[in-house]
This record gives sequence, structure tokens and C-alpha cells, in this order.
Amino acid sequence: MFGLALLGGLPAVVVALWFLFSGDTSDSVRWTFAVLIVAAWLLFALALRERVVRPLQTLSNMLAALRERDYSLRARRPNTEDALGLVMLELNVLTDELKERRLGALEATALLQRVMGEIDVAVFAFDEDAALRLVNASGERLLGANAERLLGRTAVELGLGACLEGEAPRVIKLAFATASDRWEVRRGSFRQGGRPHQFVVLADVSRALREEERRAWQRLIRVLGHEINNSLTPIKSVAQQLQQLVSGNGSSELSRDDLDKGLELIATRSESLTRFLSSYARLARLPSPKLGKVDVAAWVQRVARLETRVPVAVTPPPGPAAVLRADGDQLDQLLINLITNAADAVLATGAGAGAGAGGTGRVHVRWGPAAGSQDLEVVVEDDGPGLPETSNLFVPFFTTKPKGSGIGLVLSRQIAEAHGGSLTIANRRDGPHGCVARLQLPLG
Repeated sequence: MFGLALLGGLPAVVVALWFLFSGDTSDSVRWTFAVLIVAAWLLFALALRERVVRPLQTLSNMLAALRERDYSLRARRPNTEDALGLVMLELNVLTDELKERRLGALEATALLQRVMGEIDVAVFAFDEDAALRLVNASGERLLGANAERLLGRTAVELGLGACLEGEAPRVIKLAFATASDRWEVRRGSFRQGGRPHQFVVLADVSRALREEERRAWQRLIRVLGHEINNSLTPIKSVAQQLQQLVSGNGSSELSRDDLDKGLELIATRSESLTRFLSSYARLARLPSPKLGKVDVAAWVQRVARLETRVPVAVTPPPGPAAVLRADGDQLDQLLINLITNAADAVLATGAGAGAGAGGTGRVHVRWGPAAGSQDLEVVVEDDGPGLPETSNLFVPFFTTKPKGSGIGLVLSRQIAEAHGGSLTIANRRDGPHGCVARLQLPLG
């Protein structure tokens, strides 16, 4: 750059010196002006070098620092009156922005490392060859070794091969050097350096599952104890009374009527207890659905004809017939329970005492696509009194009917969920009273 500056001023210097030495002046004047011309030429060349070369060197140094992720270099007092000054100003702004972003990334990384170190779940990251590339402190404690000894080993060598296969999330049983219990496995994928990776999260759910099992056993024992005591208490009382009568009067003098009543009570309560245990066994042994094609219109109309106590209105939707892939027998039982409950509610109001008795209450069944999904929705509505409380409807053996078993709705929801669907019951909002049951089932 300095040589080019000198070359650019060389013609003018040569012309000036030629005019100077060709004129009629003294030698002292000639050499004085010649020295001044050459000195000015060199000074202007040096000044041009400082105004161009130095800024370019500064830009080069700053770009090199940015490449090395060093954001401490800055251009001092950039002159916004020329192009190089504007470039330096923009480079300073870019440096500040990159510095803030790097600081934010470092803080986020530090926070992520702190969280991963503190959380009570094991986190592992594997590359495309199933080799471990990242592990947190909980993972180190679980495997009984530090990261330096674990990184680079495959999932099979670490006993985590099953975590990279199968569905997720799920609960599996794993055995490690420091623990052996049930774990919830969650898995995801990400890319690092353009290569696919998978991360695995292991959470110990043994304590939570044991606590849930304990609560389930407590509920079961409470229900069983209540129902069994309801039957055994009168049986014990009657047996003691009969024993006292036999001991006090002799068996020959015992009234036949008293004996028949006591034995009848014992038989009645024993039969009630047997029905209760059979209902519970039925609830606990729901078989897996045997899937087949079920025509929705034929299914609903067939079940609706079984209810003869109140009118059942069936409203099919427009369009082609809907077909389900489901267990027809289980769906029959489900819909029978819903329509029977709706009919019982109508009869409870006295408004539907049979189609021929002038009753005005009825049950309405319709179906169609569920809002916001690809499922089929079957709706059963009634004109009954509604429900004061719906939170206990699906609690086993809870019933609001005098002779109800309390398992119909629970069994119905189990059937719906076994088919990948759902069942909800709520009071109607389009009228002063009545309930609506909504059954959602996947089509296909």
C-alpha cells in the first residue's frame, strides 16, 4: 500500500522537479524546494498508509479474534465520515451482539449442567453407534462409575440396551450395580454436529408405584371390609340369637317360624355377599377385546331395541355408514349399561312410565364425528333428574340406585379405554335437567 501511494504521487513529483530545475533560479532555492517536495511526497504517502492500512489491519485483527471467539477487541473512535469508519462501527456492534449471545449461551449451558447435576433422574445421550456421549451425576451414581470411565462404552455394555428399543415412555425392570428396580424410560432424539443422537431419561418409579399399590390395596380392603361386614354382622347376630334360643329352650321347643326367619336372613346376606364378590371378580377379569368389524348403526339400533320400558330415539348422522374395529360383545355390554342407566333416570322422574302409559320422558341416542379429533362419538341423553355429584360415578361399587351394583359404569369405562377410547358423564347443559354420556371410540 505504501509503494502504491508513492507510485501515485511520483508523476507529480517528477513534473514539479523538472519545472524547478529547468527554471532560472539559484541552486540553493532549487535544492530547498526539491527537499520540500520530496518530503511532502513521503509524508502524504505515510499519511495515506495510516488512513488505509492501519484500519484494514485493525479489521483483520478483529475478524481473527471473532473467529477465535474472542470478543474483547474493539475499534477505537471509528470515524463515521468515511467507509472504513462505518465498517469498524458495524463490526463493534456485531462484536457486542456476539458477546451477549455467547454469554447467554454460556449461562444457559451452565444452568442446564447445574439442573442435570441436581435432578434425581439419570440422563444419558448416545450417538448413532449407541456409544455413550453424555451422562449426568445421577447416571454416574446409578452405574457406579464416573463419566471418564463410562463415555465411549455402548448401551449394551452399560446394561441400557433395552432403553434404546421398544416404546417410550414405559416402565421396565432394570438391574444395575447400585440399584435394581422398576424404571420409567423416556427417550428422544436430537442432532449434534450433524449426527443423530438419542437421549434416554431413567426415573425410579418403584417408590411411587409401591405407594400407589398400597393406596389401591387400602381402597380394596376398605371396600371389601365394608361390604363383608355388612353381611357378616347380621349373620353373626342372628346366629347368636338362634344359639341362645337353642341353649335356653332346647332345640325341640324352638319356634319353627323363628328358625325359618333366622335361616332366611343368613341365606339372604350370604347370597348378597356372593353377588358382591362375583361382581368384583367380573370387574377385575375383563378380557382383552377380540377385534372385528362393527357397524355402528346396526349396533346402536340393536341395543336400543332391548330397552322397552321407555322410548329410545335413535338419530343416525348423514353420510356413509361408520364402521368400528372393536369387540362387538363388549360394546353391546357398554351401550346396554348406558341406555339402562338413562332409562332408570327417566323412570325415576315418573315421566317415562312406558311408551304406552302416556309418559313424556325418553332416551336419545345419536353419534357422529367427535369434535377436534378423528374419533367417533356416541351420545346417550336422558330427561332424568340429573346428578347432584358426578365425581364418584366411576368409583367401584358407588351407586345412587337402591338395587345397583356400582360396577356398570366402571366396567363401561374399562371397555372404552381397552378400545383406545374414553367415557364421560355429565349433566346436560341444553336443558333444566338430565344427563349426557359421551363415548369416544377410534374409527377404523
